[in-house]
Amino acid sequence: MTDTIDDPNMKSPEGAGEVAEPLRRAIGERYLTYALSTIMHRALPDARDGLKPVHRRILYAMNRLRLASNGKFLKSAKISGDTMGDFHPHGDAAIYDAMARLAQDFNVRYPLVDGQGNFGNIDGDNPAASRYTEARMTFVAEALLQGLDEDAVDFRDNYDGRLTEPVVLPAEFPNLLANGASGIAVGMATNIPPHNIAELCDACLHMIKVPDVRDDTLLNYVPGPDFPTGGVIVEPQEDIAKAYRTGRGGFRLRCKYEVEDLGRGQWQIVVTEIPYQVQKSKLIEKIAELIQTKKIPILADVRDESADDIRVVLEPRSKNVDPDVLMNMLYRNSDLEVRFSLNMNVLIDGVTPKVCSLKEVLRAFLDHKQDVLLRRSRHRMAKIDHRLEVLEGFIVAFLNLDRVIDIIRYDDDPKAALMREDWGIKHVRAMDEASYVSPLPGEGELSEVQVDAILNMRLRSLRRLEEMELVRERDALMEERANLEDLIADPALQWAKIAEQLKETKKTFGKDYEGGARRSVFAEAGTIEEVPLEAMIDREPITVVCSQMGWIRAMTGHIDLKRELKFKDGDGPRFIFHAETTDRLLVFGTNGRFYTVSAANLPGGRGMGEPLRLMVDLPNEAEIVDILIHNPERKLLVASNAGNGFVVPEPDVVAQTRTGKQVLNVKGEDEHALICKPIEGDHVAVVSQNGKLLVFPTAELPEMGRGKGVRLQKYNMARGKQGALELDGGLSDITTFNWDDGLSWPMGGEKTRHEPDMSQWLAKRAGVGKRPPYGFPRSYKFS
Repeated sequence: MTDTIDDPNMKSPEGAGEVAEPLRRAIGERYLTYALSTIMHRALPDARDGLKPVHRRILYAMNRLRLASNGKFLKSAKISGDTMGDFHPHGDAAIYDAMARLAQDFNVRYPLVDGQGNFGNIDGDNPAASRYTEARMTFVAEALLQGLDEDAVDFRDNYDGRLTEPVVLPAEFPNLLANGASGIAVGMATNIPPHNIAELCDACLHMIKVPDVRDDTLLNYVPGPDFPTGGVIVEPQEDIAKAYRTGRGGFRLRCKYEVEDLGRGQWQIVVTEIPYQVQKSKLIEKIAELIQTKKIPILADVRDESADDIRVVLEPRSKNVDPDVLMNMLYRNSDLEVRFSLNMNVLIDGVTPKVCSLKEVLRAFLDHKQDVLLRRSRHRMAKIDHRLEVLEGFIVAFLNLDRVIDIIRYDDDPKAALMREDWGIKHVRAMDEASYVSPLPGEGELSEVQVDAILNMRLRSLRRLEEMELVRERDALMEERANLEDLIADPALQWAKIAEQLKETKKTFGKDYEGGARRSVFAEAGTIEEVPLEAMIDREPITVVCSQMGWIRAMTGHIDLKRELKFKDGDGPRFIFHAETTDRLLVFGTNGRFYTVSAANLPGGRGMGEPLRLMVDLPNEAEIVDILIHNPERKLLVASNAGNGFVVPEPDVVAQTRTGKQVLNVKGEDEHALICKPIEGDHVAVVSQNGKLLVFPTAELPEMGRGKGVRLQKYNMARGKQGALELDGGLSDITTFNWDDGLSWPMGGEKTRHEPDMSQWLAKRAGVGKRPPYGFPRSYKFS
């Protein structure tokens, strides 16, 4: 970009009036405008009334449609249409979704919309179309709007200037915390849980008494969130205090359940409350998946018996299962325990986004409450002044009724005549002049407002009793006006009035209000310990069978290992051994990775089984080297066909995921893992493919967790068919034995050969070795 483009005053040569500017500045300014619009007008709630613009406009539109809580319902399509046309120029679907959420008692602690029809459910089903549902405001929403027609808040023009809309609602209670909020803006987000109104009112009352209250003291009144779906909050008290003090944190929330006795020692768990914002249908699907994949073997079944209330039945596999163990497993693996994040990022004054503490949010509400009180008081004073002016005119008319009637009957312009007339002491009727004080200041003339009120007065009001009523009303209004003047002038009286209003709000929405009692309870989480597999699975004998093609199954009981079994065409037996359902199997692949499979998760033995590759992520190019029953007290010797290996403790090879755990590093296509043998002696015997036997102490092998290992045996290089040097032979087999016992190997059939003295083949590790003893198998295998 040239220097001339950087000059904002440079005119574009292509047309007059166009100003060139750097692309970075142009995009930056426009994106900043968009970001501010998103933050202020869409995503973040106002700390004063706790509402986003769309929710505020919905409630205001419903208020203009006079949809009171005790009145009629109106089609949701009409409500969303009026909101869109008059105040919120966005899609009607977005407006209807926002309105529907305000009607969902499982999403909103104190619903602001009373819905009639299908407004969705806790299973996650969507509301019906807006043309099928009807709505009106709730009593809670009316409390947010109370005083709106008394100049309690500022109004601004709507998007096209035809109408005005409130900048903020008066709000009789701290709705931001009562119903919570969530939203994602540009570069910031907010997530606030719902709370109990009565507890919030108590906290506000304490803040009025002690303005500089400590943050932690407020927890005596607001111990934590109060979710509409109930549940058990298990977050430690110190973490809750820190979250409310900083405005950031989280709350661990668990389901509420009870153990139901079925008799004869049988029982089942019934979940009666699920965590907030968890869809029941997806929760049950997840638990069913855990049962199917046998990740929680002690859980047999899950059933949804819910009607209007929540009733999810969890059936254990055995009556001997500990309910706490089962629930701890479910807490760890399902949404029966969730963490609700707290990010109290709000528009503290309607303009500035800020992450606030609990104290700051309540202070913003109380300051707003004070401002609303002053504005309503001044509005009431203006109304009183207007009424007093009218009453003074009425009293003059009653005191001079004959003269007023005479002017109205005979004067061509009675209004002007009434305004010209001097209504001083000379026109007083039969009254004690000493006790009469003229209600008219100055010259005793009536104002235009007073004259209009007199001329519009009905004849039936011309009674002596009405005159006394007017005097009584005037005196009452004068007293009220004096009280309002004192209130506006004295902050102490203002806070006393606000405290009185908060006490009334607490009484209205407290425990006697439907749904006003606290729903979420608190408890200690305790420690979720790792449960051993043996505690979750019934210990039963099985026989593990794996075919040459990698199809694995578990047959019930310990069968004869020489028994003939059925396999798929072209397949045959490879591994067969006795195990138990509580065992874990270690699968070693030619890629050098170990995979862990639970014996309890193996398919039954009635069919041909399932491919092992469906249970673990064993690549297609890799083959199974060996399958072992895991023994944490044991050590394994692993080696590659190139003659490299090492010793690894068996607990270090257990994999926690399907992808397995890399232990033996192999490189190139010609090298692969070949041997995995438990260490059962103090010496190692290695035999190569070219028939060389080497024996060396086990102590010469390093113990590692992962790596290529060390050279076990040396192999010669030879010229290949193409003339290139190639490895002459390679590792064929390995075994371990005790030096004092000697080495044995099969001779074929039932015969074995035993060599008690192996000193002829004993040498240092990485040697070439010698020819094996007479009778050693030509396959160069120890077994």
